[in-house]
Amino acid sequence: MLATPPMLSIVNSGPMPPYPTPFNMAAHVLHRADTYPDKIAVSVVEGQTAKSMSYGAMKRAVLGTGGGFLAAGCIPGDIVLLRLGNTIDFPIAYLGALAVGLVPVPTSAALTEEEVAQIVSDLRPRLILRDPDVTTAPGAPEIGLATLQALREHPGADWHMDDPERPGYIIYTSGTSGQPRAVAHAHRAIWARQMMHDGWYGLRNDDVLMHAGAFNWTYTLGTGLMDPWTVGATALIPTAGTPPDALGSLLAIHKATIFAAAPGVYRQMMDRTALPTLPNLRHGLSAGEKLPQTTLDAWRRATGTDLFEAYGMSECSTFISASPAKPARPGALGQPQAGRHIAILGDHGPTPRGTPGTIAVHRSDPGLMLEYLHAPKDTAARFDKDWFLTGDVGAMDDDGQITYLGRNDDMMNAGGYRVSPLEVEAVLADAPGLTAVGVTQIQVKPGVFIIAAFYTADTPLDEDSLRAYVDTKLARYKQPRAYVHLPMLPTGANGKLVRRRLPLFWPLATKAP
Repeated sequence: MLATPPMLSIVNSGPMPPYPTPFNMAAHVLHRADTYPDKIAVSVVEGQTAKSMSYGAMKRAVLGTGGGFLAAGCIPGDIVLLRLGNTIDFPIAYLGALAVGLVPVPTSAALTEEEVAQIVSDLRPRLILRDPDVTTAPGAPEIGLATLQALREHPGADWHMDDPERPGYIIYTSGTSGQPRAVAHAHRAIWARQMMHDGWYGLRNDDVLMHAGAFNWTYTLGTGLMDPWTVGATALIPTAGTPPDALGSLLAIHKATIFAAAPGVYRQMMDRTALPTLPNLRHGLSAGEKLPQTTLDAWRRATGTDLFEAYGMSECSTFISASPAKPARPGALGQPQAGRHIAILGDHGPTPRGTPGTIAVHRSDPGLMLEYLHAPKDTAARFDKDWFLTGDVGAMDDDGQITYLGRNDDMMNAGGYRVSPLEVEAVLADAPGLTAVGVTQIQVKPGVFIIAAFYTADTPLDEDSLRAYVDTKLARYKQPRAYVHLPMLPTGANGKLVRRRLPLFWPLATKAP
């Protein structure tokens, strides 16, 4: 009798309906504006007050801004760098650029001048959109915040409808090479996000979705703004600087039905204050880093609602998730969303179910990046034939649910941002008195991780001096929170750093962060 072959770790629930041609990402996001012109698209909330913008006003502001960019001499395909703060100006500028065929580059306001200068050198943008309170670097004409806001009243442009495969936007991710890489996405990427509406959010057009992140974070741009607007829902964004212990009251006051945040925000909300009753809240969404089970359990006890987790990356927006319709089993992330083609790969293709391997996405996924800009070798290295390799390890159950098992590289996660230890080490390598350094992520208590730098030097160095040294060279979220002096770093027979051994030396830290 022949043995039954093992079920393989592969799910192909696609393809999703094809995207239309011609296409424009911003037009797709705001296509409900003509149906709901007076409906609130977004409210920036603080306490009981809200500054709101309707769908009709949003569409006019976006097309006016796009028209202003064209009047400034931009042409489709030009790159526009966004150096803007946590305000409504950010998504209006972002969509305004997309509307007229420009390629916006959203960036964190926390980047240093040195980091921005590298981006400007890499991309040679046609324009830099500049908030005076946000650090930038020279290299392109600037449009200041006041002028940018005035462009909302400019005569509106027409949507630039063209090939869905053309470049739409660029985001930066910290690569395993140690250098941030420019990830180019097509306009079609927004079409793929529809798979999250049921596969993660349980999103409806009568929802009020509040996101705890800043306007200029890609998680907020997608989950907090673009996706609610695509279905005609209302987005809520707390004002800049809102502390975590105030978020619960905002959810209650403004009757949010869905809440989205990074796991660390959920933990801080519950650590700092008792949450109010939230009768309108159906559930929460979590992404950006792994959701600890302890945080999930505490949220369920505090609110009586569930949290649904999703897994994605800069190169491909979330494609594995739990949802109200299909909750995850304990310990699992969830399953591939409808329309996705996902596998767990070993050395010889998809592994048997239950066997760990690399999480991979088929190259046909409309949410997958076009390329790492100006880096064809890096792009090619991420593919194994028709599969994009995420670099993360998982295992698929018989029912298709996937458990995340960690990274198969050394990437760190700081508040939802992926950070390469090589990038941090490259900055610290030239610090006065330091002779060698290794950087890794350390768990300081359940569910709480920090970036720690382990270094050698003739004598222990002053930590304040080290912090000052990196302060102008790395964004705050990339900076080590602890420095540990060692007599020598752990190395292998070839003399290379054995990074996975660094956490063993954490007890030698003389001062907890």
